[in-house]
Amino acid sequence: MEARSRCRLPCSYYMTCKCCMKRMDGKGKSFIRRTLGSTGFVQAVGTKAGPNGTTLVSTGLSDLDKIIGGGIPLGGIIMIMEDIEAPHHLLLLRYFLAQGVVHGQPLLFASPLTSPKSFLGTLPGLTKGKDSKGNVDLQKSGQSADGLRIAWQYQRYLNEQKALETRRQRQQEIASQSWASGRLHASSLSPNLSSSVTSGSLEYTGTFDLRKSMDQAMLNAVNTVCFSLQGETDMAPLHGQCAAFVTTHSRSVQEVPNVGRIAMQSIYAPQSMHLFSEWKMLSFLAWLKGIIRTANVVGLVTFPASLLKPSVLVRLQHLADILLSVEAVSDDHKEMEAMLTDYQDISGLLHVHKLASINTQVPSFPEASTYSIKVSRRKEVVLEHLHLAPVDVYGKGSGNAGAAQVLCSTPANAPSSLDF
Repeated sequence: MEARSRCRLPCSYYMTCKCCMKRMDGKGKSFIRRTLGSTGFVQAVGTKAGPNGTTLVSTGLSDLDKIIGGGIPLGGIIMIMEDIEAPHHLLLLRYFLAQGVVHGQPLLFASPLTSPKSFLGTLPGLTKGKDSKGNVDLQKSGQSADGLRIAWQYQRYLNEQKALETRRQRQQEIASQSWASGRLHASSLSPNLSSSVTSGSLEYTGTFDLRKSMDQAMLNAVNTVCFSLQGETDMAPLHGQCAAFVTTHSRSVQEVPNVGRIAMQSIYAPQSMHLFSEWKMLSFLAWLKGIIRTANVVGLVTFPASLLKPSVLVRLQHLADILLSVEAVSDDHKEMEAMLTDYQDISGLLHVHKLASINTQVPSFPEASTYSIKVSRRKEVVLEHLHLAPVDVYGKGSGNAGAAQVLCSTPANAPSSLDF
């Protein structure tokens, strides 16, 4: 036991000789489990409990949250493969950043644009959801009921709804008091947002209007770091910005949990790849995934898949916790128009290639691999299942016989026309 040569593995991992005795646990066992940080649900503004002890963060789009299993796992990265003919990835990127602004979460945005900060001015504005509108209408009805004589059944219904609403607000206030992060950001946000954080009335996923712009006061209240990939000759500045951002959100350092968001737009775009090689960017993303995993940070990365080599593309897909792709839909696609009933309303397609499997060995599978992207009333993005057109079982309009004709016709060798 005293000979160091008897160690078969490095002493920093396993303790099998005298030089390793100091690292043995109190029970005399030489194996010590190496953990990546604290596990379990992280209580912070804009988070909710997920499966297998994970913490989920919203993408800003409720339909996308449902598709990927509730949201992005804390410490995970979602990657979106762009289509050079469609800007749908920019819609998902705007929703991701807008949700961080609403919850007062610090942002790090890297882009090949000359002025990435100007992109933040295109974020959609926050609107009241259907639930909040219904609550306002309910309060107005309750106030008007005091001065009018109405049926006692309706009055009883209003009283029950008011009691339920009061109870729900009380529960949210109790929950918000245990969230120290909410109290921390309440003083730095705008007055309207500050009151929402303090009362716990902020929703997990906000409702945004593409026709409106984000409130400038809300943008100024959020700690935002913008980085342009143009004009840089080395990866060191980007490394430094990401390292400093993630360090401030480390789970071992942060006494008050607060989620940070890292967004990188078109990292393999021609504007920046003349300075960085594909393999340098790939090694940077692998390093970024490693440091994000142990911090209260989520990341979103978009890249043009058609401009990458197959070997680099496969490695990028393995790095992603959640992998999506967007596809443009042409107006004169006859085959797809015949297959889908709502083809004219579809502006693009969303493909789901991979879902997160954190703290579990069981892979996750989506309900469907392809969804339609629609812009409802030009103000909100909607993701829906594909609605297939009914099959023509009678074979009308085609030269082949339909299924009903084949099944119910008279056999060729039948002695009578009544034999089927």
